[in-house]
Amino acid sequence: MRPTRSAIAIRHVAFEDLGLLAPIMERAGWSVAFCDAPVDDLSDRAIRDADLLIVLGGPIGVYETETYPFLATEIALLEHRLRRDLPTLGICLGAQLMAQALGGRVFPGKVKEIGWGPVDLTPEGKSSCLRNLHANVLHWHGDTFDLPSDAVRLASNANYENQAFAWGRNALALQFHLEADPRQLEEWYVGHAVELSAAKVSISELRATTQALARPVAAQAEQVFSDWLLSIAPADGVRRSSAGA
Repeated sequence: MRPTRSAIAIRHVAFEDLGLLAPIMERAGWSVAFCDAPVDDLSDRAIRDADLLIVLGGPIGVYETETYPFLATEIALLEHRLRRDLPTLGICLGAQLMAQALGGRVFPGKVKEIGWGPVDLTPEGKSSCLRNLHANVLHWHGDTFDLPSDAVRLASNANYENQAFAWGRNALALQFHLEADPRQLEEWYVGHAVELSAAKVSISELRATTQALARPVAAQAEQVFSDWLLSIAPADGVRRSSAGA
């Protein structure tokens, strides 16, 4: 049997959870505990020193620390982990928080991206765990960030230069939602109803596209996340580079 490793997943809204990543982690021998950023104590040592920290998405901006003070605590938490090369995964808001913790600037983008679309892998991305990223991914963001110093850009698209990056050996930041489970997106359509309406996104069209992509997006999530999890905690005990997993 695989040894059990402990991960903490930080949520900002309940319905943006691990999605497709949850069963992948379970099969790889990870146990996951959830922490809700707005109400839980993010300074707890169990969170700071977890075998793996995953910071999930949410409908707020990294720069809104006066309105949402817990964001400053998250940034400090991420700075602690990243400077110590502790395994860390950030998705959407989580990726933006990682960029901020590493000294990058986070700011509103030129266009809101909501819906399924491609990303283009950089040469480094093609040799990383993202090499199996062949199907469209779910974009759901209006903010972006400057690439932090010493970070390695892994993916871009026509709208945003920075869609994914690696930092150090054990940190991966994804602007897009590779973890999104098509079966659970009905909750997103309700939870983000105001945002979808303001962006003039057709929920019926988004739902149809989601249903058509359900199988390929699940397959690529399995490949990408399995490769990355192996790179940070391989079964043979020899840690490998996450950018070249």
